[in-house]
Amino acid sequence: MKRNSVSVVNKIVESSPAVKQPKVGFYSSLSHTHMHTVLLDWGSLPHHVVLRIFQYLPLIDRARASSVCRKWNEVFHIPDLWRKFEFELNQSATSYFKSTHPDLIQQIIKKHATHLQYVSLKVDSSTESAEAACDILSQLVNCSLQTLGLISTAKPSFMNVSKSHFVSALTVVFVNSKSLSSVKIEDTPVDDPSLKILVANNSDTLRLLKMSSCPHVSSDGILCIADHCQGLRELALNYYILSDELLLALSNETHVRLEHLRIDVVSENPGQVEFHTIKKQSWDALIKHSPGVNVVMYFFLYEEEFEAFFREETPVTNLYFGRSVSKAALGRIGLNCPRLIELVVCANGLQTLDDELICIAECCKNLTALGLSECEVSCSAFVDFVRRCGKRLTHLSIMEDVLIPDGNYNLDEIHTEVSKYLGRIWFPDVLPIW
Repeated sequence: MKRNSVSVVNKIVESSPAVKQPKVGFYSSLSHTHMHTVLLDWGSLPHHVVLRIFQYLPLIDRARASSVCRKWNEVFHIPDLWRKFEFELNQSATSYFKSTHPDLIQQIIKKHATHLQYVSLKVDSSTESAEAACDILSQLVNCSLQTLGLISTAKPSFMNVSKSHFVSALTVVFVNSKSLSSVKIEDTPVDDPSLKILVANNSDTLRLLKMSSCPHVSSDGILCIADHCQGLRELALNYYILSDELLLALSNETHVRLEHLRIDVVSENPGQVEFHTIKKQSWDALIKHSPGVNVVMYFFLYEEEFEAFFREETPVTNLYFGRSVSKAALGRIGLNCPRLIELVVCANGLQTLDDELICIAECCKNLTALGLSECEVSCSAFVDFVRRCGKRLTHLSIMEDVLIPDGNYNLDEIHTEVSKYLGRIWFPDVLPIW
């Protein structure tokens, strides 16, 4: 890969009659050229530098670079380069991302399975891709993973795979990996028996477990995790599993002290309007046992489905509404969510939320982040909200269409007033026009 720039320059100098007495600085420039030539010798870079570069390259470019020279090929086979890998599996006719070539998959399983520590399998919406992911899992018999993530980029295709096939493949990893710390298996047919196998082999290392939308997991499976995984700090599950009994069990002194509890609230059936309620005493028991826990709730409901929520004090810290939330439910949030830190409302409708927003500002003294989109708030009420919260609002993302001009403020004036109370320059967010 060297370019002998010095010899080329010397030939030009010798053959040119016009250059008989070179200037004093000419040789220094040749020396500089030689130094530059040495710097261009990529093949002499230390292994650890090339390794760092390879880690940033897409897989196909990494493979091409390995054929440049012997040193680079050696780096290509260093175990550190294969500790983290993302398998991308799709059907080319329906997917937008490139699939990992089958030959490469087999090469990784054959040569680098023992090196893999951080693995994710990303699949599209097809059942074939999910089945291919299961086939890869079933071959990882010589691995010792630390993190495992199963990702569906569209609809949860893992749910279309037969339960026995999926559980069998997943169990291979659970049995052979003795140091799993992070497991993300949301929207999959994982079940209680497979969770017991996970616990039996990784109870001392498991820190994070995300398994929302896993209909075959019951409260017993959750309690098995809580009984044995004392290091567990983050847990994600669906609201349909949550119950007073489960919260009281998680609050037992012998059980884990959670730092993050994520709860996804999704309709089990289209048009469902009834959800069970959780008693204040059950929430209080959890907070007493784990006083620093962040309770994060994601809602994917319709307005008529919120009747059961926030009727009593709820220790939620982060609230995200992915669909339209009722005006009444937002009003109850201000009255019954004193630990609230972050609130994101993606949609509400055409009713202004002035009173609800002011109530939240008055009662939620820990609120530091607010996001509003596809709802309406008068400019005066919004300024009043910011005035009440003051500089503790570290994140404020409000779409411009949310703010309704009134007799006190218009859209050209509101940013100045809001910036004054925040103590920093602020503007509403605007959607790009393209």
